[in-house]
Amino acid sequence: MSTDLQWLLIRKYNSFLVKKVPEGPIFSKEPGNLLNLHSHKYSGLANSKTIDIQSSESGLQITTRKSKASPHAVRPARSTANVRNRSGGRRSLGVVASVAKRGYRPDLRAAALGRTSALLAAQKEKKASPPKKVRGKKAAASIP
Repeated sequence: MSTDLQWLLIRKYNSFLVKKVPEGPIFSKEPGNLLNLHSHKYSGLANSKTIDIQSSESGLQITTRKSKASPHAVRPARSTANVRNRSGGRRSLGVVASVAKRGYRPDLRAAALGRTSALLAAQKEKKASPPKKVRGKKAAASIP
């Protein structure tokens, strides 16, 4: 079945739709949708080639769908690359960019880099805020 026909069938009715505002944007929770927008370009269900980036305990997990795999094979139809937390942001961004550079959905390169950056920022531990310094008259009064 063509991807256009799949999109026409699942466009209005699927279990991943999120409609918050009646006339606002429509979001989607489907796997493989990098921006979580309900559109044919970013759909993880209606495209034969998808990129899925998820956060895992060990780091980032980048999953791509093999385009020539059998439609009945679910697990063998996916290839997964793991990037450890200790590898750093530049390595994980490089792995994601290399997927697009090889010609696998180059139109999703910016969306994949954005999702990777957001997941890396969410994984970082936040620094404690420094103590507030006393300024002005209170600072002058506290100096002996």
